Amino acid sequence: MAWDEWEQLKVSAAEKGPARMHLNGLPPEDRPNAGNPQGDLQVHQKDLAAIGDHAFKLYNRLWKEARVTTTDAAGTDLAAQGFALGKALQHVSTRWDKQLGSVMDACALISNHMDFTKNAHAGDEVFIERHVSSIHTLDAGFDENWAQAGRKNEIYGAKDKKDKD
Repeated sequence: MAWDEWEQLKVSAAEKGPARMHLNGLPPEDRPNAGNPQGDLQVHQKDLAAIGDHAFKLYNRLWKEARVTTTDAAGTDLAAQGFALGKALQHVSTRWDKQLGSVMDACALISNHMDFTKNAHAGDEVFIERHVSSIHTLDAGFDENWAQAGRKNEIYGAKDKKDKD
């Protein structure tokens, strides 16, 4: 990089003002692609638990009420007696079992995913709170207006006698 180019970059940066930490916001050029203008991810544990609970209950109801075991026996019996309806009934029973299995698998997947998501978001929330809580301390340490000229930044506390030596 040429020296003149470096000087131009420094002047350009100085014109923009001091760089400061900016939380909970986006630069104007990124806002059209941001989705929610508030920038808040909201996941309520009650909502996730309710969805997972409904999926689990539906799975159990399907297991108890939607399986049709007598159709197989009836289809086999009718086919053995020479009725064409017997094979058709067996075919319908097989298709029903496959479709029911797909719906039950989807219910189990939703229920398990909601449980996982609820736990993952709870862990993320703790992680974010722990890391964001120290930003005020960091920001105070880097703030150029931290104290009047000649005074020390109180955020770091008083020095011990051992440190003064």
